[in-house]
Amino acid sequence: METHLQDHVLTTRLRRVGLRPTRQRVALARLLLDQGPRHVTAEALHAEADAIGIPVSLATVYNTLHQFTEAGLLRQVVVSQGRSYFDTNTADHHHFYFEDSGRLQDIDAGHVAFDRLPQAPDGTELHRIDVVIRVREPSAK
Repeated sequence: METHLQDHVLTTRLRRVGLRPTRQRVALARLLLDQGPRHVTAEALHAEADAIGIPVSLATVYNTLHQFTEAGLLRQVVVSQGRSYFDTNTADHHHFYFEDSGRLQDIDAGHVAFDRLPQAPDGTELHRIDVVIRVREPSAK
């Protein structure tokens, strides 16, 4: 009964942002949005889905993550070329990226301050600032 109610809520949420609630989208939304704030790669989400028997291809996972991002359900955090995380916390905030482990950790937006920003190019306006601070374990001496 709880899963039915939960799926109904997710179905409604997907429809509200203009996405058709296919079985695969609802299943992936359940994995993403029911566990509290988290950062996930497409490969990790695919492995989670596979581990619990959700039949979905890696390409479908990528497509769904990008659709959820475009709809405002997720934020994409690019940490390097070819390496992206999808963040379920869509509020303004920044990140620590732990280069040694590949872990991403939220930083409250109020903990990062800017003294000065460049003027946006003509015909544009500032939309959002995303800061990724890269950290690593100190080298052993």
